Amino acid sequence: MRSMGFASVFANGCRSFSAPAAHARTLALAPVSLNGQRKKLVQVAWNSPSPNKRTFKCESALPDITRTAPASSVNGYPEYDRLLPCPSHNIAPRVEHLVVREGVRVQDYICKALDLPPLFVADLIHFGAVYYALVCPQPPPNATPEQINVFKEVTAPSVLKKRASIKGKTVREAQKTFRITHVDQFVEAGTYLRVHVHPKRFPRCYEIDWKSRIIAVTESYVVLDKPSGTSVGGTTDNIEESCATFASRALGLKTPLKTTHQIDNCTEGCVVLARTKEYCSIFHGKIREKKVKKLYLALAAAPMPVGTITHYMRPINMAPRLISEDFIEGWHLCKLEIMECRKVPWPNQVTEEKYCIEDCHWPSKDYAYECKINLLTGRTHQIRAQLAACGAPIVGDSMYMPAAIAEITNTGVNPFGKCRKSYTSENDKAIAITEWIAHHGKEPSVAIGLQACQISWDDGKHIYEARSPWWRYRET
Repeated sequence: MRSMGFASVFANGCRSFSAPAAHARTLALAPVSLNGQRKKLVQVAWNSPSPNKRTFKCESALPDITRTAPASSVNGYPEYDRLLPCPSHNIAPRVEHLVVREGVRVQDYICKALDLPPLFVADLIHFGAVYYALVCPQPPPNATPEQINVFKEVTAPSVLKKRASIKGKTVREAQKTFRITHVDQFVEAGTYLRVHVHPKRFPRCYEIDWKSRIIAVTESYVVLDKPSGTSVGGTTDNIEESCATFASRALGLKTPLKTTHQIDNCTEGCVVLARTKEYCSIFHGKIREKKVKKLYLALAAAPMPVGTITHYMRPINMAPRLISEDFIEGWHLCKLEIMECRKVPWPNQVTEEKYCIEDCHWPSKDYAYECKINLLTGRTHQIRAQLAACGAPIVGDSMYMPAAIAEITNTGVNPFGKCRKSYTSENDKAIAITEWIAHHGKEPSVAIGLQACQISWDDGKHIYEARSPWWRYRET
């Protein structure tokens, strides 16, 4: 069997093939972009299966699990074995793009094409890290001649006419990606495969007593006090290590819980998970109709005035989010209400170490400020970005606190800040924006000072509160 690799920069983390990034399996080095991260240079090399097989366990709590970084092989990649035990640190993204040249069982094809052990590939499929499309997407503009030739070969009208699986579909429909759900799934010649060989991992899932995090259980939904360092419903390449999966398992539910809304991985607090598809749709409707109210507690590095704060957010799904106090056509409205703000001690070093709070070098650490916030609009990173824009970033927020510090120490460096510079041309402004984003955007490793402390809907008929936030527990 032969295979050919393609690559793309994925907007929104998946299923988009609009931006270019070169990646051929015939090259030794390749820039790979994944989940909105900036491009990283990683070495492409394949490893032999390890003879030592571990038992694959997925339990709701594994406190005794050994977390060690995978041993590196000569080519820089770990020796591939199983996806559990979960490594304590994520390794560099590796995404492979293949075109199947002969019809075959998907597990067999990936094993042979990428030289990966069968059990490792089975784990990837279980994690939701393997996707397919009936027709290969358009290669990026900087694709090699060989890549372009392969694309033309497998998408030629004479070839597509012979494929009964795409009869009645447009090319766009046939290029839509879906998860591979079973190791025995058959993939026909011409099928495109995207394999996330290094899924993003969430070791915190195995450290949590999930039953203790359940706030309420009803016939229609479950309310969870989400721990920080976890994903509500999973990521593009990992649907196994998620709150929905582990909460379902802790409750012994036969039908997995469904995600109704999101909060950031580094945020803790109230999340509603639906038990049925019907209630999932119902709750989505309540959110659209603004019948759901969310209150947050934010531990800010500086005081915030009580009242409503308004910004406008750039409508591009890329972190860090850019916001402006001035109205900009096409940008999203962001509004929140600071209901109260009280002075509290800055978390001590032991507490920060326990919750993996990152030191972002804020100049004064005697006091922090706990703000109670009514979120009036629900944009990604909204509270984090708005507070940072006001000079009061959230404690531990490695994505936005350094940006706030930079703006305070170097007035005008933020292209959309309060004291932004005037640019002689749109090109100069675009360069400044690119440089600003490039200098910031490190996602927090586990927790920041932000909690979804209360959620309610139907005018308070249903109201739930989270436990006290982590910063109120001072470790000694």
